[in-house]
Amino acid sequence: MNRIQKFFTQIKGLLVHRFFQVLLFIILGLFAYGLMFSNVKPERVQVELFKPSEQTIRSTKTVEDTYKTEQEKEEISKQVADVYSLKKEYAKNKVDLISSIFDSAIEVNKETDPDEDHKEDEDKKETVKTDAQKVSILKEKLTDEVNKNIEESVFLALVQADEDELKIAKDSTITAVNNVMSSRIAASDVENAKKKVVEELGYMSISGDMKKASTSLARTAIIQNVFFDKDKTEEQRRKAVESVEPIRILQGQIIVEENQLVDRDVYRQLELAGFLNTESTIYPYIGLLLFIFLTFAAFYYYFYYSVSKKDNKYNQLLIFSLVFILSMATMKTVSILADLKNSNLEYIFPGAMAAMLIKILLNDRLAVAMIILLGSYGTIIFNGDTPGNLDFSMGLYIIFGGLTAIIILSRPNFKSKVLVAGLLLSLINMAFVFSLIFIMDSHYTRMEYLYYASAAIGSGVGAAVLTMGLLPFFEAGFGILSSIKLIELANPNHPLLRKILIEAPGTYHHSVMVANLAESACEAIGSNGLLARVGSYYHDIGKTKRPHFFIENQMSEENPHDRLQPETSRDIIIAHAVDGGEMLRSHKFPKEIVDIAEQHHGTTLLKFFYHKAKKQDESTLEAAYRYPGPRAIMKEVAVIGIADSVEAAVRSMKHPTPEKIEELVSFIIQDRISDGQFDECDITMRELSIVKHSLCESLNGIFHSRIEYPEPDKLGQKVKE
Repeated sequence: MNRIQKFFTQIKGLLVHRFFQVLLFIILGLFAYGLMFSNVKPERVQVELFKPSEQTIRSTKTVEDTYKTEQEKEEISKQVADVYSLKKEYAKNKVDLISSIFDSAIEVNKETDPDEDHKEDEDKKETVKTDAQKVSILKEKLTDEVNKNIEESVFLALVQADEDELKIAKDSTITAVNNVMSSRIAASDVENAKKKVVEELGYMSISGDMKKASTSLARTAIIQNVFFDKDKTEEQRRKAVESVEPIRILQGQIIVEENQLVDRDVYRQLELAGFLNTESTIYPYIGLLLFIFLTFAAFYYYFYYSVSKKDNKYNQLLIFSLVFILSMATMKTVSILADLKNSNLEYIFPGAMAAMLIKILLNDRLAVAMIILLGSYGTIIFNGDTPGNLDFSMGLYIIFGGLTAIIILSRPNFKSKVLVAGLLLSLINMAFVFSLIFIMDSHYTRMEYLYYASAAIGSGVGAAVLTMGLLPFFEAGFGILSSIKLIELANPNHPLLRKILIEAPGTYHHSVMVANLAESACEAIGSNGLLARVGSYYHDIGKTKRPHFFIENQMSEENPHDRLQPETSRDIIIAHAVDGGEMLRSHKFPKEIVDIAEQHHGTTLLKFFYHKAKKQDESTLEAAYRYPGPRAIMKEVAVIGIADSVEAAVRSMKHPTPEKIEELVSFIIQDRISDGQFDECDITMRELSIVKHSLCESLNGIFHSRIEYPEPDKLGQKVKE
């Protein structure tokens, strides 16, 4: 492991330079491109016209079949009937014409037939006209075109009839013509319409000649009033053609089945779908390259502008890269096996493994980013039986499983139970797979459903097992302090914790109290509460070398410092921080725990012994009675240092009250600020205020007021009374 850690340390040394950072991302991109290259390669099929197909061919894309679309448009256009328009004005014109003819006849009769008074007038010349003359006068009142279409017998009947008879004939004829002309009369219906008007006039109560004249006029008035409307017909056909949906060959649609004859129509569809294109295209490869470039450019931007400390940033970059390579290699292997066995084996891919590893080793944000990246690439790698180059259902499966794993591991007590999380993930994976199957309305046998369920369970359990197996290598190789490692160190049966409990029980109790205070305060400001708890357990491990020189372990015994010189007491007290660090290093403890043991006092002053020495020798230097440090760098160390001082100070108070506790906590924090103990730590004043509030709440709960019970002798006296 030391060799591996040394190797990774050397790589991190190279990553300090931007050139090697860019080079690493280029290598990752080329690795991903090499794995996905074959998955975007355009498919070519061997088919011949009028010969059976050797395989079932599905369209890899959606494309419009323009030939069939045009055929459909022509067919729809032919089905649109010609549009004929009714000329309503024709009926009015004919009614007006008939009315004018009868009115003209009435006028002629009035002009040519004088009254009785005129007959006795000798000066009056011949006013009585013959029928022929009347007909001539009537024709003059009408147009030549009208006269040409009316028979002579009609004119004669009109001039011979009296006014009342003409009026009756006029009304009957107009009514009959209007009734018939109001209906649609096509060219082929004109004769039937004329017969109909004759039938209507057959019931007129007028003389035979007048009836014949009226009938003749009515027949003349009946004409075609419905004509072909070219514009409207073309408009209807245009609307019908526009309503035709383009006929498409859909992605996934079977163009030809195995052993089916490839006729001209099938051959044309294969050509449209691009299966017969012998020219090689580079667009899929360019698209894949662009896709990979965009994803890794985003990750490079994140890592380059990350606010994490440099060493942590390079750790993140290397771990992210290794998990990505491992996951992609696993994904490709599962994909190849699925293609060889011609089955949906891809559902067994343990995609959540990457999310679990990144979640435990790094953080939630990178874990989410990793699973989205793998899901995106999974749509390409697992596209074996899917038309086109993307299997979105598999991408959703990977992303959903990974996000579920992150959520499960975010719950309390689940970080140390990866296998339990894997079992829960298996059940959720199985439910998600069935949801995809039901949404796609796929029909499978019971054995196939059982196969999918087994694959989903295998994916969840496999992810958990791989995570547990790989975690120790990452932790050892990168010196990472994971949550699982912290929980292992927090086990009360750990040898060093038992050592503190047995050899320095007062220190053990003090450490547990500090752990409770520091954990709550760290979680309140968003820091690692678990690290603060475990670090607090071991922060005074150095006191086990000389436990009785520390007041919490003296148990009412004589204080040995009363007999020692201040310099000696100083050396013993200060040594516990240095000794603690050495003991933890010798037991291969993580660097963060060692730092807590060495830094929790920072460079604070041993005020009691300093003032004691000052009384003996005025020339005593303050620097000689300070802890060697270093001062706190992590927020967790700063909080533990405050909690350590606060717990000891409050425990020494005889009657602690909320007001006294708050005043004491404020004083200790302000004293450390004034002493510059937080100058190298990025903790803010606002966070220190939150820490103060959290510590006061916890201390008030621990040192709350209790009922003062009477002494035993007084209690007995009261009982007797």
